[in-house]
Amino acid sequence: MAIWQWALLLLALVWGLQALGVWMQMRHYTDVFKGITEKYKDGFVGAGNSRGRFRKGTIVLLVVTPDLIVRRLLIMSGRSVFTKFKRHEEFEGATLDSIRSNPAVLGEGEPGVAEAVKRAIEQIDRARSEPGKEPGLSGLSAASA
Repeated sequence: MAIWQWALLLLALVWGLQALGVWMQMRHYTDVFKGITEKYKDGFVGAGNSRGRFRKGTIVLLVVTPDLIVRRLLIMSGRSVFTKFKRHEEFEGATLDSIRSNPAVLGEGEPGVAEAVKRAIEQIDRARSEPGKEPGLSGLSAASA
């Protein structure tokens, strides 16, 4: 086989592995999101993201009660498709306004985290402002930014 054929074969193999990794990461995201919606039937959820070309990408899931107390804060930040969500218990029980006033406290040293948290909060605010929208996690989708 010629060298260009080996190069094409290697390229196809790497592309296939990347596709498999992305599929696994999307399954993890879907499983975590389903778990949140099954566990918490009331309140609001916001999903924010920050894409990074040369820095880490970040996805944040923020769950709040109907009276805007943080129930769960999950952050997935990294460059690999093997990155998993990490729970940040130190912010659970805080008010949404306290996080809104200083989202940078979450991402000290990582600007993508603060940006993703800000987007998650914006999504919660949009969901709350919809006319006739009752608190509840069903029907909410991830942030599209």
